[in-house]
Amino acid sequence: MKVYPGYKGSGYDWTGEIPAHWRMVQLKFAAPRKTDQTENVKEFGFQIALENIESKTGKLIGNGSFEGLGNIFRRGDVLFNKLRPYLCKVVVAPQDGVAVSELLVLRPREDLDKRYLFYRLLETKFISVVDGSTYGAKMPRANWDFIGNLKIPVPPLSEQQAIADFLDYKTAQIDRLVEKKQKQIDLLYEHRTGLINRAVTKGLNPEAPMKDSGVEWLGEIPSHWEVVSLGKVIKLQRGVDITKNEQEDGSVPVVSSGGIASYHNKAIVKGPGVVVGRKGSVGKLHYIEQDYWPHDTTLYVEDFKGNSPRFVYYKLLTMNLARFDTGSSNPTLNRNIVHPEKVSWTSYKEQIKIVDWLDNKIAKIDLWIEHIHRVIGQLIEYRTALLSEAVTGKIDVR
Repeated sequence: MKVYPGYKGSGYDWTGEIPAHWRMVQLKFAAPRKTDQTENVKEFGFQIALENIESKTGKLIGNGSFEGLGNIFRRGDVLFNKLRPYLCKVVVAPQDGVAVSELLVLRPREDLDKRYLFYRLLETKFISVVDGSTYGAKMPRANWDFIGNLKIPVPPLSEQQAIADFLDYKTAQIDRLVEKKQKQIDLLYEHRTGLINRAVTKGLNPEAPMKDSGVEWLGEIPSHWEVVSLGKVIKLQRGVDITKNEQEDGSVPVVSSGGIASYHNKAIVKGPGVVVGRKGSVGKLHYIEQDYWPHDTTLYVEDFKGNSPRFVYYKLLTMNLARFDTGSSNPTLNRNIVHPEKVSWTSYKEQIKIVDWLDNKIAKIDLWIEHIHRVIGQLIEYRTALLSEAVTGKIDVR
C-alpha cells in the first residue's frame, strides 16, 4: 500500500511520525467527556454493560442490564472502557441509552468522525499507554485526566471518513473470514464428538449384529456388549484437599475441577488417571498420564476394575456428567448418583482397539483445529496491524 508524500514527528514515540498535514490534538478537546449520570438506569430501554462489548471489535453482544450509577450517552457517542483498558472495549453508541460508569462517554466535535475516533481509540499502542497509567491492583483503572490529555493524530475530516470507510470494509472482510474459520472449528468439534460417541457406544464395526439394550437412551448396542451400571466397571472417589500449610512445590500435578491448578511434591494416585469436576467446573473431564493429586473439587477414578483408563475417559465424555449436578446455588457432582447410571460396555480387548482408533482420529482432528486457530490468530494480528497503520498514517488509504 502507498504512503504519504511527507511526514513529521508526532511528539510521541508510540505514535511515531504522522503525515505532514495532520494535527496532534488532545483527546479532551477533540472529543470532550460527557458526565451526565443517573441512578435510575431501568428508565432507559438501552443499556450497555462491559460484558456487552466484544474486545477489539466493538461489536455489541446481547442485551445489557446492570444496576447502580450509569453514564448517559447519545447516539454517536464513543464509549471507552477505563477499567482494565487492556480488554480493548470501545464502542460507538448505536442509539441513546445508559452505560456502566466504567465506560467514559466521549462526544466527538463536528470536525472529528465518530468512526475514526472509534478506530483510533482501539489502536494497540494507544491502549498500551492508557493501560500503563492504571492504578489499583485488583481493579486497575485509568484516569480521565491522563487519557484526556493524550494527543491523538487528527487528519482532515474527509480523510478521517476515508480511513473509517477503509477500515469498515477491511475489518468486516477479516471478521467474515474469522467467522468462517470458527464455523469450521465448530464442525470439526461436532465431528470429533460424533466419532467418540459412535465408537464407545456402537463399536468400530458397522456390520456388527445389534441388539436392543433395554435402555431407551442407549438404543441398540452390539450383540456381544452388555449393559451395566457405571459403578460396576469403575469406582469414583472424592479428591483430597490441600491446605496452604501442606502445599509444597514439586512436579506432581494437582488436578482441580478446571484442570491442573498447581504442582506438589507428593502423588496420592497412580497414573494414568481420569478426573472429573465435582465443584466449580462440574462434569469437566481430564485425562492425566502421570501420577497425580486429585483436588477436593474433583471426583477421580480410584479403581478402573481392569478396564482401559483411556476408554473410560472417552466413555465418560459421552455421558454429559454435568447433568447429574445436585446443587443449585453451589453446583456439585455426587458419585452416588453417577454410579447407578446405565452404560453399554465391552471387553478390555475391544476397548484397546477402540482407544487406538480414536486416539489416531482425534489427534488428526486436533491438529487441524490447532492449524485453524493459528490462521485465526494471524487474521486478528493482521486486523490489528492494519488498523494501527491506517489511524497513524503509515499507509495512505485515500
